[in-house]
Amino acid sequence: MNDIRIALLDMNNNQVNQGFKNIKEISEAFRQSCTGENVSITTFDVRSKNEIPDIKDFDIFISSGGPGNPHREGFEWEDQFSVFLDSIYNHNRISQEKKYLFLICHSFQLASIHWKLGNICKRKSYSFGVMPVHKTEDGEEEFLFKNLPDPFYAVDSRAYQFIEPDHERFEELGMKITAIEKFRPHIDLERAVMAVRFSEEIFGTQFHPEANPEGMIENLKDEKNKLAMIENFGMEKYLETIDRIDDEDKITLTQSQILPRFLDQAKQNIISRSNVLI
Repeated sequence: MNDIRIALLDMNNNQVNQGFKNIKEISEAFRQSCTGENVSITTFDVRSKNEIPDIKDFDIFISSGGPGNPHREGFEWEDQFSVFLDSIYNHNRISQEKKYLFLICHSFQLASIHWKLGNICKRKSYSFGVMPVHKTEDGEEEFLFKNLPDPFYAVDSRAYQFIEPDHERFEELGMKITAIEKFRPHIDLERAVMAVRFSEEIFGTQFHPEANPEGMIENLKDEKNKLAMIENFGMEKYLETIDRIDDEDKITLTQSQILPRFLDQAKQNIISRSNVLI
């Protein structure tokens, strides 16, 4: 029986968060679906307890979203997280035993800053809601997006954005932009980067692929989120979103595809590797 060891990195800095609960639920559903593998799940509280996994002890890593400024503020965990990112990236360049990493929202911003991929800056206003996300040309070929339409819908929750990507830097590192935010012709602002294929084994999204309708409704009980959504879309669109929040072709579809496909693909590669080693 193959061992598959999953590390979940909680980046919420001791704040209650619906997203991390959803990540744990998706990971647990994956564990229960693996009848021929022994799957373990370990949680690390990165920002409030300075806990970081040793990459040699795990095969798959999912690093969550979280509040606050993604730029360095002098905390101990920031250096540890940078070392963690480089450790996985460099390990995969030289080892046949690959490590798989998924980065969400705040973690995605941290990685984009770390690898100097573009301008990660504060938005004019906080963004919250169910947003259309558009695939790029590379996104059309992206395995994790295979069963999603263009655009597909995802939960957006952010005060920061990734704009002005350095395309030369992307090419130098072999990284690809796979999704961007919706086109808004009436607003003269650059479209933000919404997903990046950092490497064959490392993927990240600005949006929340783990989100489900129940969590979204729970989040809208927070007045800040509700007001941000009304500010971005207007009251009519807000009410329509509430009405359509559990549509099967929107965030329910996105949740059923991206992280489960990431986990399944990692599992298949880990099993294939184990069989070769045997």
